[in-house]
Amino acid sequence: MVLKLNRRKFIWYSSATLGTSLLLKACANNSTTTPTTTNTTTSNNQSFKIAIALPGIITDQAWNQSGYEGVNLAKEKLGAEVAYVENVTQADQAEVLTDFARKGYNVVFAHGGQFDAAVEQVAKQFPNTFFVAVNGSIKGENIAALRINHIQASYLCGIIGASVTKTNKLAYIAGQEFEATKQELRGFELGAKSVNPNITVTSTFTGDWSDVAKGKEATLALISAGNDVIYQWLDTAAAAVLQTASDKGVFAFGNTKDQLDVAPKAVLTSAVKRLDLAINYLADLGKQKQLKGEIYSIGFEKPDILSLGKFGENVPADLQAKVLTVQKEIVDNKITFAPCQEAGKNTLCVQKV
Repeated sequence: MVLKLNRRKFIWYSSATLGTSLLLKACANNSTTTPTTTNTTTSNNQSFKIAIALPGIITDQAWNQSGYEGVNLAKEKLGAEVAYVENVTQADQAEVLTDFARKGYNVVFAHGGQFDAAVEQVAKQFPNTFFVAVNGSIKGENIAALRINHIQASYLCGIIGASVTKTNKLAYIAGQEFEATKQELRGFELGAKSVNPNITVTSTFTGDWSDVAKGKEATLALISAGNDVIYQWLDTAAAAVLQTASDKGVFAFGNTKDQLDVAPKAVLTSAVKRLDLAINYLADLGKQKQLKGEIYSIGFEKPDILSLGKFGENVPADLQAKVLTVQKEIVDNKITFAPCQEAGKNTLCVQKV
């Protein structure tokens, strides 16, 4: 059945262990949509419901798609009734989260650190709904944060980048600056400087995770400034960064998905973050009523969730071996990242045992 909901695209579908899905889709326009019926069946005994609010589109081959795949995995593994809204703007965040809570969803994922303020605003109004801030830095009675330990993967990428650069200038591009991107940038810088303390790392934030033109423009500007290795964390715009790097003969890193195939001549490796598995993990805790108001940080200790992707042709075997050795040292807690002060600012520094 196709129904119209006001203001935005809202897609809802339910699943059962047996049977197919009922799909309701509404478009954010003022036209009248004629209801139609599809040949589907649903189970009446489902009670666990999860939803996700996404800042971008579910086909970006990056961050948003991974979140969408996460709720679909929960649908498959947990028999959950799931929903999502894509392209949620900053202005609509609180409204979307409120809609989910009012519709009785047990666990609502807000897929990005930019949702933190909206989660805190809405969660206190709906104590029976548990909100999960993916990449967030908040927690509360019915708020958890799901964090991939970005600094671990970016530290290894920094080692690789510093080992292949010819200009000793590395760059980091992301959509927005918040705790997760700051940690990823810091890890990249620490890894690079562990190889060569004189390397410089420049950062830029485009203000939009999906704007292809902004991603390409930022990449070209960084390359013009002499940066020959670029670590990017973008969504739909990621491919433009990687392809631009390839066209200009510089190196780059994939993010979230293994993106070697996007630009095989440029990509050195990728920070692979299986958000689908992480989301399913927390959804399962929610179903078992074991989800707690804390920050869940997942790193290399769960290699099915965080890992490096395939190495590109420009990463020699000895460098690959070195990086994998460092990765093991991180897993064994021989290398950790602890709070410190540097140049009068609070940050994270490497501690070795």
